[in-house]
Amino acid sequence: MATVCRITSTVYQIVSVVYRIASAVYPIPPDAAYRIRSTDFCYRSPSRPVSAHVRSHTHKTAAAVGALAAVAALTVIAPPAAAADARDVTADVLADRDVTLSGDTVVTVRSGTTTYDGVFRGEGTLTVRGNGTLVLTRDSDFTLPKARQRQKVSTQGGNHPYVTVTSPDPPAVTVERGATLQYGNGGTAGLIGHFPYNTPAFRLNQDNIRVNGTLRLSLRSAYNLGNISGSGLITQPRFLWGTWDLSGTHSFSGVVDNGTQVNAGRPEYATSLPNMRKILNQGTFTVDTPLGQTVTMGMDFYQREYGSDINVQSRPGSKVVLTGQYSWSNQGGDTNPSLSDPALNWTPARKNVNKRGTNIKGANVQWGDGTTNKIFMPGTAETVYINLLAARSRSTLTFDYNGPVTLGAPIGGGVFHDTLSAPGAGDIVIAGTRGNDVTFAAKQYYDGSTTVEKGAVLRLGSKQGDGSLLMGSERRRVVNDGTLVVQNASTPVSLSRVSGSGAFVQSGAATTTLTGTAVTYTGTTTVKKGTLALRSGATLAGSRSIRLTSAGARLDAGTAGLRVTTTLTGEGTVKGAVTNEGVVAGGLTVSGDYTQRAKGELVLRERPLKVTGAVRLAGGLDLSAAGTRPARKITVLDHAGRSRTSGVFSGLKEGAKLRLADATYRISYRGGDGNDVVLSAVASKPSASARGTGTEASETVSAGTRSANAASGGLGWWPYVLAVGLLIGLMVPAARRVRRGRRMGGRHALSKRGKLKSS
Repeated sequence: MATVCRITSTVYQIVSVVYRIASAVYPIPPDAAYRIRSTDFCYRSPSRPVSAHVRSHTHKTAAAVGALAAVAALTVIAPPAAAADARDVTADVLADRDVTLSGDTVVTVRSGTTTYDGVFRGEGTLTVRGNGTLVLTRDSDFTLPKARQRQKVSTQGGNHPYVTVTSPDPPAVTVERGATLQYGNGGTAGLIGHFPYNTPAFRLNQDNIRVNGTLRLSLRSAYNLGNISGSGLITQPRFLWGTWDLSGTHSFSGVVDNGTQVNAGRPEYATSLPNMRKILNQGTFTVDTPLGQTVTMGMDFYQREYGSDINVQSRPGSKVVLTGQYSWSNQGGDTNPSLSDPALNWTPARKNVNKRGTNIKGANVQWGDGTTNKIFMPGTAETVYINLLAARSRSTLTFDYNGPVTLGAPIGGGVFHDTLSAPGAGDIVIAGTRGNDVTFAAKQYYDGSTTVEKGAVLRLGSKQGDGSLLMGSERRRVVNDGTLVVQNASTPVSLSRVSGSGAFVQSGAATTTLTGTAVTYTGTTTVKKGTLALRSGATLAGSRSIRLTSAGARLDAGTAGLRVTTTLTGEGTVKGAVTNEGVVAGGLTVSGDYTQRAKGELVLRERPLKVTGAVRLAGGLDLSAAGTRPARKITVLDHAGRSRTSGVFSGLKEGAKLRLADATYRISYRGGDGNDVVLSAVASKPSASARGTGTEASETVSAGTRSANAASGGLGWWPYVLAVGLLIGLMVPAARRVRRGRRMGGRHALSKRGKLKSS
């Protein structure tokens, strides 16, 4: 019994201490207090039996432990913004009396607008509730009680200082759903804030705020709201030109209506808004970063009026990633901006109300993060503008999507809406994310490089418009390690510096011209439609293969002609002389001379190679495509010119015979109209010569995979020498075994047999 008393007395003492601490921190209502006395734990009634007394102690001990847990919970869990016993100062506010906070305080505003010319001071919290608007005309300065303050503010970065906040305090100000709190009335005063931190370049507010209703920022000064939570609306009227320094990480998941200026990041702080639903941008929204940091903005931006933009800046080693979309809004008001039809982003609206833009000022910016194919700036030159500017350094814009996107506007370097008044000062990168397929459907006007990473696709031109890149200087080059597709319908494109290991595809009706000796890419070249022209020393000598995949595809080699060192295949037309030092396939038309060197090879296809100019032959002829039932007459080369075909394929002089499947053919370089290369089947004869014997058989070539390079005549004498050598090799070991058997038949053999017998 004494042990139980000691335990329960100890519990009582702990409960009493915790209760006194909690009472000092939080105002606990009298009916919630636990009135537990030490005598309640160890008092024994003489009239009660011991067992009942012990049970009573057990119950009271459990009650004490429960009280301890309840009070401890009060000390750990932050109280609601407006506790049940919060002080109501509505009457003071209506009377314009100053209010000194001494705990949780509430103001209830009725419908309509209440203007308060007093101030709030002291220690505590302020909650605004009701369905009206409370307008503050003077600055108020109060803080949370010290026991509730826990956030830590630090300045890092050495010579490049930036501020971070960890473990933010609970909100000092709360705007409940349905209520509106307005800071200021169009002037420079009316803010609630406490500024104890010596932060560089801006004033960090200690009074954090929760907005579930509406917070209106009617201020012309620069201000900071501390840490923001809630899911309501924060709105800033247009044309006030106040600046909101939106610093740090915020859990706010509502909507921001920016009417003038928001700084979402500066060199002195980074901004993170991971839960932000939407931003209605009707002014200037600026994103910046401290040195060496990456900032991601994942929300969608909307614009309702002409003249808004998003400015992006960053420090060396930093990056800004924008994964949402900047769209026009024609419905949903301030609380839920949206667009009724995405196509309206691409159509000019009355008074240009849907024109919006972005200015990238010496920044490293990335659109997309590889998980979306919703382009950041949807629209045309009439509805959006994109300026790539130099500030401290040149800019970089990276496209990183996982599906097809179309950029319908030019990238220039002008001032705001005047995009094309100057070239853009920066470079473009198409990231090598799988599925990243970017189309430029407008003439681009940036003075910089274009890099297509491995696995990515860049297309110039679409149904929405033709595209092109600015060329003409060393800086304006294409580094293509992915795929570059030109598919303009009517606007010719000229590219003078193209390098990399990627593929090049001509796929539009308009002509694409490769010019100069800086065309050095090593990937495949494919002409699907239209004309690909080579001028001013441009060649395809480094291209892994050249394919013309349709009858209408044209490759214009110019006066220098085309030198083939790899493969040339397809069914289109090559305009100009062709020199074959690699492999050329039938089915093509050469509108010019055709010269095949000793290293070259002509591959038979269903249709012959057609040549309109002079023909000079050497090298190999591959007839493997003739199949198992070749035609009786096969035209290998259709020489449409008047001159005589000169030269022969290696090992195939005029009249030479060769085997195709089970038939014998004779080759002629004077076939057709007198200068075609033709194979004609030779009629079978029941004679020795038909069976491949005699002089005529020695001239027949068996057409294998590369029949033209096969040796003519028989196998010669060396197979007989090989057979004799093999026979001798078999006879010598046999003779040795016979001699060895005879030696084993002597004394040693008898001795061995004797041992076997005796055993």
